[in-house]
Amino acid sequence: MVQVTINSPQTAETAASNNGYMLEVKGLRKAYAKKQALENVTFSLKPGTSFGFLGPNGAGKSTTMKILTGIVKADSGTAKLFGKDAASETDAVAKYIGYVPQDITLYEKLSAYQNLEFFGEAYGVKGKELKHRIHEVLARTGLLERANEAVSTFSGGMKRRINIAAALLHRPKLLILDEPTVGIDPQSRNHIFEMIRELNAEGVTIIYSTHYMEEVEALCDEIAIMDQGSIKAMGPLGTLLEQYGQKAIYLEVPGLAEPPRDSNITVSRKEGSGWLLETEQPSALMQHLLREASQQAWDVKQLEIVRPSLESVFLKVTGTALRD
Repeated sequence: MVQVTINSPQTAETAASNNGYMLEVKGLRKAYAKKQALENVTFSLKPGTSFGFLGPNGAGKSTTMKILTGIVKADSGTAKLFGKDAASETDAVAKYIGYVPQDITLYEKLSAYQNLEFFGEAYGVKGKELKHRIHEVLARTGLLERANEAVSTFSGGMKRRINIAAALLHRPKLLILDEPTVGIDPQSRNHIFEMIRELNAEGVTIIYSTHYMEEVEALCDEIAIMDQGSIKAMGPLGTLLEQYGQKAIYLEVPGLAEPPRDSNITVSRKEGSGWLLETEQPSALMQHLLREASQQAWDVKQLEIVRPSLESVFLKVTGTALRD
């Protein structure tokens, strides 16, 4: 945590850090008409965390993000950043948050630089400091050489990078990104990934919302799986894989028409040229299969413990596959 002096504007951060959390969200509920968008959403984040919200469209991810930023008011529950309430102390909370919405919010006819001037002034950054920070974020997003070109000439990926640049102008301590890679080219996607990793390494706390499993696996050290307005499971990726992931062994033996039998096998199914054997005891099953292979003189082509996948975790905790 950054060291501060008495009467510093960051005193609230120090006070809120006594319990170790910078963000505390408790019991958020939100309904639109008769549809329940959020139901008892609760989580806490420590500084420097990279936290992923994984879920399909309509799961409640965007509503949660908007409540954190004060754009939407919850029907009940609280969201506090450094002890300040997102609903009643919106301006105080806003200075800590950089928010990148799912929809691109740029002025197409203005240049990248002019867009950043506008957003910087909205954040209260002005003069020489604003010029310095615009140069800083353009360099970080890899668009310094395109600073004076109209945003209308940019690709979708470049526009998203400028959208992120705008959210960084006031050097936020919490960066919230809502589906930042939808519809972009691989080059911009990789650039955004590297930028997020760098920011997180510098101490910026990240909340990353997506329906792409590979993205939270690549970027996030903690994950919340959301569906139908509630958090179904939450924790470090390794813990979720261990607790909910499908444990299995893949066995490939030419001519093996039926799967092997053992009390440790819970489900057997044909997969490719071999058999996928689900089990809660992979080590014990592996030992059994090695004995069988020796006794039956199998010509084993492949025998391996299958790494649990986030896809299998999502299926187990929600009862359905992840959908767009």
